[in-house]
Amino acid sequence: MPILFAIPFLGLLVILQSAVVNRMPLLHGTADLLLLVIIAWALRPRVRTHWHWMVIGSLYASLFTSLPIYVFPAGYLAATALAVALRRRVWKAPILAMFSVVFAITLGIHILTVFILGLQGTLLPIIEVLNQVTLPSLVLNLLLAVPIYAIIGDIADRFYPEELET
Repeated sequence: MPILFAIPFLGLLVILQSAVVNRMPLLHGTADLLLLVIIAWALRPRVRTHWHWMVIGSLYASLFTSLPIYVFPAGYLAATALAVALRRRVWKAPILAMFSVVFAITLGIHILTVFILGLQGTLLPIIEVLNQVTLPSLVLNLLLAVPIYAIIGDIADRFYPEELET
């Protein structure tokens, strides 16, 4: 059932991302709602469908970008793998894990994007990209991490309720 919910939910997030969030940049950086939702979903302790959500989200993100089709699946795969690994180790402080994964993967996706664009012949000044795009995107992602973690926590609790001890 969570997989069936993920298809329209992540689809609506992509629409929200492309129609609203991308129109409100901080300098030239924007938040990545799909990334935040995928990380928050993967950090939930009882969730078992985090890989499915990653695949669906990365396919949606790949459809709505002019970057090569493998950039977002690679980034979202790394995000999910890191979130699952941290979920097992930092289980008493999941919001710390959320911040850590968001920080690392936002930087990773932006570095990968600059590298791929460089291979395609678009040379970008690294310092300017960091100051104008990466750092503002990182700030927006970190600001939205807590509310999205809370919202996704409520959604995950609906699909995976705690079992009552008898």
